[in-house]
Amino acid sequence: MRLRRTSGQANSVLKHRDKRLLLVEDTRMFATALKYGLESTLGARVTHCGTLEAVKAELAAGSDEFSLAVVDLNLPDAPNCEGLDFVLASNVPAIVFTGAFNDGTREQILGKDVLGCIVKHEPQSIERLIAAVDRALTDGRTTVLLIDPNKASRCDLAELLRRQRFSVVEASVAGEALRLLDAGEAIDLIVTDTDLNDMTGAGLIAEIRSRQGEEAAPVIGLSDHGDARLAARFLEAGGVDFIHKPFVEAEFSARVGQAAAMQKRLQALRRLAASDYLTNIYNRRHFFLTGPRLVEQCLRRGERTSIAVLDIDHFKRLNDTYGHEIGDIVLKHVARRLKAIVGEEHLLARLGGEEFGILFNGLDARRAYDFCERLRLELERSKIVADDEELTITISIGLATIEAQEAFDNYLHAADQFLYMAKHAGRNRVMSELTLLDVLAS
Repeated sequence: MRLRRTSGQANSVLKHRDKRLLLVEDTRMFATALKYGLESTLGARVTHCGTLEAVKAELAAGSDEFSLAVVDLNLPDAPNCEGLDFVLASNVPAIVFTGAFNDGTREQILGKDVLGCIVKHEPQSIERLIAAVDRALTDGRTTVLLIDPNKASRCDLAELLRRQRFSVVEASVAGEALRLLDAGEAIDLIVTDTDLNDMTGAGLIAEIRSRQGEEAAPVIGLSDHGDARLAARFLEAGGVDFIHKPFVEAEFSARVGQAAAMQKRLQALRRLAASDYLTNIYNRRHFFLTGPRLVEQCLRRGERTSIAVLDIDHFKRLNDTYGHEIGDIVLKHVARRLKAIVGEEHLLARLGGEEFGILFNGLDARRAYDFCERLRLELERSKIVADDEELTITISIGLATIEAQEAFDNYLHAADQFLYMAKHAGRNRVMSELTLLDVLAS
């Protein structure tokens, strides 16, 4: 049996290293493969027990709390789910990994409020289990946007998704869902009924793609219509899956889980492609890909926004004096400080060399100027220790207001012009249209 490690899984090693898992499995082959897979791909510490007696002893010891248990239903000394019952009674969340599975077993398991159930002998069952454990340990970071005009159906579907440890955002019509996406709601996966009151399923996919581009969340369609062509049209429009109603809960859970796991792996690859190799913030490519969409969203909401370009003053002189290694330390320091202040609300990237860009989400000229002043003062006050020597730096910032839809290059060019003015005026300052107006007024 061979475990495949994706880039996303390799990057998740540090993510769960503080977690401890209880593996309850009596088959040696599965126990070995699962322990290796969970530890090597997720970084979690795994304690293995092959019997209910061993589980009781481990939980009684209480040396460290378990974040999650993976439990086989049938153990040598507990053939009738007694192991699962004991784990749940001990307040340890559980995922079932079993070879014995039928409709009766499924109903019995779902009634016990487990986080999921993976059948051992199905294709890629270990990979699916690792993805389910990752999702459970991540605890709600996978967010599903659920769109269904029928309130009762929407409530039932939301309950199914939450049972899989998804965070759920609900909408009754396509327009409401699009407003949530425009407002910046972090959505990983969209599940929608195709019979919406204000838009077709295919039309919704087209609108989402036009607004979110290549980073658009994948869309799964649901329908109780018998027309087989509806599924074909939905998939041709770009949907990732289509599920006919009524469906078996296990099928729905498996399909949604697989789509979510695939999306997480894709997001991990995109993060790698979007990251600057040195500073670990976004790179120029991501800034130019994501920026136009964020501007469009702000303007659609009727908000003004702003773009800033900042540059480390006298950086070439610093490199020539201290060397490129010290220059790299300074760049990393500046990136960390900027990221701490800018956070996730606005788009921050290294544009190249010692130049950084910030696209503000919904800040008008005055608020963006005040924000940039705070950045400038924070970096001026900060100290950088390199080779036992304390260095100080300053930055210059050019800030341009965005009021109408134009080519993204035009916004950046305007900010560059203000940056040139800031440097020409003596550096260590913010220059914008407001600055010029203040000078003229005085």
